[in-house]
Amino acid sequence: MVKKIFLILGIILVSTYAKAQVYNINEAETLAKKENKLILIKFSGSDWCGPCILFKKTIFDTPEFQSFADKNLVLLIADFPRQKKNQLPKEQQELNDKLAETYDPEGSFPFLVLTDANGKSLKNWNGFDKKNTVNDYIKDISCYLK
Repeated sequence: MVKKIFLILGIILVSTYAKAQVYNINEAETLAKKENKLILIKFSGSDWCGPCILFKKTIFDTPEFQSFADKNLVLLIADFPRQKKNQLPKEQQELNDKLAETYDPEGSFPFLVLTDANGKSLKNWNGFDKKNTVNDYIKDISCYLK
């Protein structure tokens, strides 16, 4: 019984977080305009980039950041996994490559880009500094909210 409750809570948490995540810039811009939100693009190597994995665990996956993002951001994930078993569909790889050409031509990981609803870059973060807390990122992003 307790396992079922935790499973249901986990599904609710994941579905709540997932509704703010998209994988296509056009979808992100449409949603951001509709909901008056900013777009936060995350470039990541989910299965090989240690700082990316740590960033996800210590910042993105925290309840504080998830709550903030749900209210204020559309999260656009551009993942570049290396392991064959984690490869994305070819169409998604092409979308991620186009995003990288526009916003992360240096190919930095992890790399975050905050844009307005039209895709205009407002701020970026290159790499992951363990000294920065969830509140530091929230404070940085909040400066750009209307």
